Amino acid sequence: MVKMAGKRGNMDVPERENSCCFTGHRAAKLPWGFNERDARCIELKRRIADAAEAVYEAGIRHYICGMANGCDLYFAEAVLELRERHSDVTLEAAVPFEGQAARWEGELRQRYERVMDQCDYHTLVSREFTPGCYQRRNHYMVDASSVLIAAYDGRAGGTMSTMLYAMRQGLEIIEIQI
Repeated sequence: MVKMAGKRGNMDVPERENSCCFTGHRAAKLPWGFNERDARCIELKRRIADAAEAVYEAGIRHYICGMANGCDLYFAEAVLELRERHSDVTLEAAVPFEGQAARWEGELRQRYERVMDQCDYHTLVSREFTPGCYQRRNHYMVDASSVLIAAYDGRAGGTMSTMLYAMRQGLEIIEIQI
């Protein structure tokens, strides 16, 4: 695992009790897919932003995002908006492997890179893709946090697995129904 400071960050690792991570579905698993103009998507983004604000009010200052397309990017963008209002907010990109977005199409890849450029910290879990790198990324995020915000539709998969791990680790879980 490689941890680096982003353009705004330093190498001081934020405390676990002041940190929150996020899990949620990729765009392909969402009922609206990649159509972010869909009213359901707009509502989900609002609820994610509200959850990020609520944990800020409860003392969270550091947010960790897995940087997948879909809900992860919604979360990261909500945190960046929160940081515009509260300069003590930091955002960490927890990247499962180098080149995570290498195969993403133009606009989505540019969005990923814009968010990455604005992160205070970057944590690279693996130099190359391995079958377990996503799970290791999820475990890292949970182990570094006291709160998990989850956008979840009830289906089995990585989001459910991350929520179960967070439960076993004793994190507070804020579930946002999709």
